[in-house]
Amino acid sequence: MALWSLLGPRGVDVLAWESFGSGWVTDLTRQLPLADVRSFTADYGELPDLSQADADRDVVFTWNGTTSGVRVPDGDWIPDNRHGLTICDATSAVFAMNLPWAKLDVVTWSWQKVMGGEAAHGMLVLGPRAVERLEGHTPAWPMPKLFRMTKKGKLDEELFRGSTINTPSMLCVEDALDGLRWAEQIGGLPALIKRSQDNLLVLEAWSAGSGSWAAFLAAKATRSSTSICLRIVDEWYAGLTADEQQAQAKKLVKTLEAEAVAFDIGAYRDAPPGLRIWGGSTVETTDLQALTPWLDWAFAGLR
Repeated sequence: MALWSLLGPRGVDVLAWESFGSGWVTDLTRQLPLADVRSFTADYGELPDLSQADADRDVVFTWNGTTSGVRVPDGDWIPDNRHGLTICDATSAVFAMNLPWAKLDVVTWSWQKVMGGEAAHGMLVLGPRAVERLEGHTPAWPMPKLFRMTKKGKLDEELFRGSTINTPSMLCVEDALDGLRWAEQIGGLPALIKRSQDNLLVLEAWSAGSGSWAAFLAAKATRSSTSICLRIVDEWYAGLTADEQQAQAKKLVKTLEAEAVAFDIGAYRDAPPGLRIWGGSTVETTDLQALTPWLDWAFAGLR
């Protein structure tokens, strides 16, 4: 919605280092498509050189790579005197990480991630510069009703005050509000961030000890505390063919599922084989502590 409504007046730089960021590259170069797009990409586990982004252009990026476990470390690379817009997909970062909101002109996320709400509900925050763009720019392409955020050249503020285009489930809305009330009760954003960081610390301590057969896909400075991605580094495993590695990683996940210990913790299908363990703010640290011996047990069985 934001990309279709806001882009066009300036060239666009898009940063991608995993599947969802790569999806934005596809949207901008093949679906819209825009004539002036530069993409800066990196492999799973890595982060592109953020300084390559030009502040005179619009910049599109994910804050946290959900399928790679690689996050942007901070917003220092975004200048305050930028002329372009920063458009940030923060779907697995909001409520679990500190975001420099003053440097982000557009932020999107979904209820389903850090707060554990229903899927398919997207949230959108627009800063003043984004509103100015909306009111001064008419896209060159047709805009479906669902994407329209202006009326008579002005921001349609009713969309941000509870008016719905298509009626969502009000039970889902109440569930999201209930989650926010819970967050306030436990200490608000600082408490949510600490819960996620504590979850990461559990797996970092385990990987440095009995779980030394697994290593993080991301370097420490860019390591996500929500989508925690691990690769298998055991010498036996390294000696297998790529197909055998993939098969053994899947077997590891299925073994844990069969024991009802953990579900859906396999690496994303496009990522290197391994594990992806959710460490968001709704996850209890004690549950991750209980998980680690099972990880060792399941891998020992494979080996």
